[in-house]
Amino acid sequence: MITAERLRVLVEVAHAGSIATAARRMGFTPSALSQQLARLEREVGCALLDRRPTGAALTEAGRLLVAHGEAITGELRAAELAIAELRELPATDLSVGAFATAGQVLLPPALRAFRQAHPRTRLRLTDLEPPDGYDLVLSGDLDLLITHRYPGVRLPPSRGLARRPLLADRLRLVLPADHALANARRPRFEDFAEDDWISGDDAAPSRVCFESLVAETGVAPRVAYETRDYAVILALVRAGLGVSFVPDTLLAGAGQDGLVVRDLTGRRPVREIHTVHRDRPPAHVTTMVSLLAESAARFTARSSGSPSRG
Repeated sequence: MITAERLRVLVEVAHAGSIATAARRMGFTPSALSQQLARLEREVGCALLDRRPTGAALTEAGRLLVAHGEAITGELRAAELAIAELRELPATDLSVGAFATAGQVLLPPALRAFRQAHPRTRLRLTDLEPPDGYDLVLSGDLDLLITHRYPGVRLPPSRGLARRPLLADRLRLVLPADHALANARRPRFEDFAEDDWISGDDAAPSRVCFESLVAETGVAPRVAYETRDYAVILALVRAGLGVSFVPDTLLAGAGQDGLVVRDLTGRRPVREIHTVHRDRPPAHVTTMVSLLAESAARFTARSSGSPSRG
């Protein structure tokens, strides 16, 4: 008979990437976890892990069982939290996953307000770049995920999860201060067909968005520099090496010195930022979502009142 505890072990190994790392996280020895996994494999009648010197990879059966295991372990955690709320016990911890820009701009004021209201709740923050994190929310390893979606990028499956809009993060055109079109108030995408562009690699969400804009206009600008690091992108633009699209939240966190920031005529692409949590979230998760919404509203008010800078 498959037990929830052995499913939890398999899920943890899948998330950790190795038996040794999972054992350390769960407070067991690798030998004890291996025994649990071996028993689970005997119960289901097939191999669930492909054990390698560098770690453990899931077999097809393992991936199938992990998908069910994440949902089951998440439901068990939700049940524990529901009973705790019924008994009026305060939540002991809140785990949040967020991508870097959200961690710089949206999270700090929300976390500060949450800590003031719930000083005994332990806060844990994990750095996660989209699309990662959905499985961790489903399994209950994360209470809340802050993630994003660029135009043209598919959203991950969200069965058993609630996804709520948080912020429409405008994508802004950034130019070097001495660019020939620095004084153009509303330039067109076509005006930069001959420029060198700076974007992510082919698999990066920002590059998917860029390519969708290219498809709309019919022009084919050259991507001369590929990087997913927005700090590098801004440094290259400041050095006069190209132009790029970057999110408004990034400019708020990094500053606009040495840059000219513009919106394109007729196009206002946005990166959708949203929160993800399990259906029927406990009260402390709902509180954090509300605080994040307030933080996003303040950012929007500041952003809409700030003119483009050179």
